[in-house]
Amino acid sequence: MTRSEAIFEMAREVIPGGVNSPVRAFGSIGTNPPFIRKADKSRMWDEDGKEYIDFIGSWGPMILGHNNDIVREAVIKACADGLSFGAATALEVEMASLITAIVPSVEMVRMVNSGTEAVMSAIRVARGFTRRDKIIKFVGCYHGHADYLLVKAGSGALTQGQPDSLGVPQGCTKDVLTATYNDLNSVEDHFKAFPDDIAAIIVEPVAANMGVVLPEKGFLEGLRELCDKYGALLIFDEVITGFRLGIDGAQGYYGVRPDLTTYGKIIGAGMPVGAYGGRKDVMSVVSPLGGVYQAGTLSGNPVAMTAGITQLSILRDHPSYYEKLNQKSDIFFTSLKEVIKESGLNLTLNHVGSIGSIFFTDQPVVDYDSAKTSDTAAFARYARYMLGNGIYLAPAQFEAMFISMVHTDDELAYTLAMAKNALASLK
Repeated sequence: MTRSEAIFEMAREVIPGGVNSPVRAFGSIGTNPPFIRKADKSRMWDEDGKEYIDFIGSWGPMILGHNNDIVREAVIKACADGLSFGAATALEVEMASLITAIVPSVEMVRMVNSGTEAVMSAIRVARGFTRRDKIIKFVGCYHGHADYLLVKAGSGALTQGQPDSLGVPQGCTKDVLTATYNDLNSVEDHFKAFPDDIAAIIVEPVAANMGVVLPEKGFLEGLRELCDKYGALLIFDEVITGFRLGIDGAQGYYGVRPDLTTYGKIIGAGMPVGAYGGRKDVMSVVSPLGGVYQAGTLSGNPVAMTAGITQLSILRDHPSYYEKLNQKSDIFFTSLKEVIKESGLNLTLNHVGSIGSIFFTDQPVVDYDSAKTSDTAAFARYARYMLGNGIYLAPAQFEAMFISMVHTDDELAYTLAMAKNALASLK
């Protein structure tokens, strides 16, 4: 028995399923998780000493790579002054000023501790500002595990949400309307049915939780127009795309300005941090300034703020980093498409900037229904092969692959070679 296997056996006695987040169980690809001991740059090592090239990057935030020297030293210095105060600090103001200076749509921002908190809060603000209750979300877009966002798709465009988890009361989802990603008609149908009741649309501008699914031309612009027409707010969930596609995220990349934006761990350089922000008039409804209550005892933690300020400052001060990262990623994903083509398998690869996904389907993947045509058993065999050969991918068909600024050409070439072998093994 390996050390990882032994730890997993112990973990299952004291942690549900042996993991603190379901995807870490690796059950969807038919194996057990390697327990990671350390990480540096683009590599991770498990408890047995096995080395991996990491394409998860703590689920996105490690855009500078693991254990960046400048970020690490800043964090160590901050720790010397104390780990947590539960009080106001200058660091919170510096972080807020940095974000509002970088992202034009964010005029005021509030720190929280996770992406889930950020989304919960942004939706509450939208409801409080508009004095409306209903929201529109898209099937296959994940916005955290708040009760009313765990919604299974209905069978029709106007079907109201049904809970997608045990423990979620039916009443929690009665004001959640589900629409089809990349289908503006499914969104407008809701507005026609409830023209004065919809507070907001929340959307991943690039869907990255049903695999990477890109917005079709005009989709995000259409959402903006519908919100303006019916007096609703547009919320971009940029937990994945924020500061990843470019310094101002997907909204800068696609040129569409939301009213509210949510962020996650990338603003903490991987530490457990989140934030939501947007128009000043909208954010002014947040307590203690306004009547929308939202609080967080540990929000704006000084160590996390230091990590985030350091990483975001590096990204802001080196715009060429994004150009190089996206160029490197384009070359990699283009080469991966060639590998797929040469394999003779009819698969689909979606990517934008430094995030992408292989879908084990021959259909174009533009929404949840098309993503679900993927052969998850084939993906599992592919992922097990890659893991066995030192390539750490998300252990699920419907997740993203992240490239960092420190992945080397040799590492990417090796990954392509292993992908070629893995696909050959499927035939």
